[in-house]
Amino acid sequence: MDGGAPTFSADSAAAAATIAKTETQTPALANGTVKRRNGGNNRTEEAANGVKVMAAKKALHYYSYSRPSFLKWRLQDAVHVATHHWMPCLFAVGLLFFMAVEYTLRMVPPSSPPFDLGFIATRSLHHLLQDSPNLNTGLAFLNTVFVGMQMIYIMGAWLIEGRPRATISALFMFTCRGILGYSTQLPLPQGFLGSGVDFPVGNVSFFLFFSGHVAGSVIASLDMRRMKRQELAWLFDVLNLLQAVRLLGTRGHYTIDLAVGVGAGILFDSLAGKYEEFSHTKLLSRNLCEKVQCC
Repeated sequence: MDGGAPTFSADSAAAAATIAKTETQTPALANGTVKRRNGGNNRTEEAANGVKVMAAKKALHYYSYSRPSFLKWRLQDAVHVATHHWMPCLFAVGLLFFMAVEYTLRMVPPSSPPFDLGFIATRSLHHLLQDSPNLNTGLAFLNTVFVGMQMIYIMGAWLIEGRPRATISALFMFTCRGILGYSTQLPLPQGFLGSGVDFPVGNVSFFLFFSGHVAGSVIASLDMRRMKRQELAWLFDVLNLLQAVRLLGTRGHYTIDLAVGVGAGILFDSLAGKYEEFSHTKLLSRNLCEKVQCC
């Protein structure tokens, strides 16, 4: 909290004064050096003062942290949090709101289809695609082209530019997606509108949770931003949004599949970055050890 320095008791203030006084009297000890004067008498005195400094610091530490943190909060701290950290405050309100929703909501019975807010929002698009098979096929083809763009960029970043992070991230993501998708196999949404040209091409089976379409696009977009390709990244974000709307309209994914796909792309991009850092550190350590052994 930036509401001011923590308030200390009189004992802690005395401990702080002892530290300041003792360190002022023994500048040589504070600077990590010991001066020899008067046959070593000052050395003994400085050593004794050093013990006092350590004891006073321990006392100050005790009095500073002996009370719980919330007992030190003041009105200024609350105002500072509300004005400068409004987003966590908003999340706190959201927590309370959705706790009330969750504990009073009527759960969907096993005999009913899952409730999906995205399906409700795209109901008109679903009816349009249902009545226009050619339009559905055309959008599916364009979506497959977009997936191909993702794959070309991610592989090209490694094979052409020599930057494997996006490829590593995609490998992490699709492996985890396979594990989760097989572990919990969700039912195919009612009214699913498939197409032979939709990716994966050929009306083959696929995992619903989570969306590899969305996650792959996020991985590519994050890599573009690292390389300062802002315009291309924004293009991928817009196409990814349109892709998500289409997938909801065709009932090709539940809303939760798409939302987790965004999070998965961010997560696995971060993990790939940590893997690269670990690999570089390990390689540097190995090279250093080899040089030391050669010397």
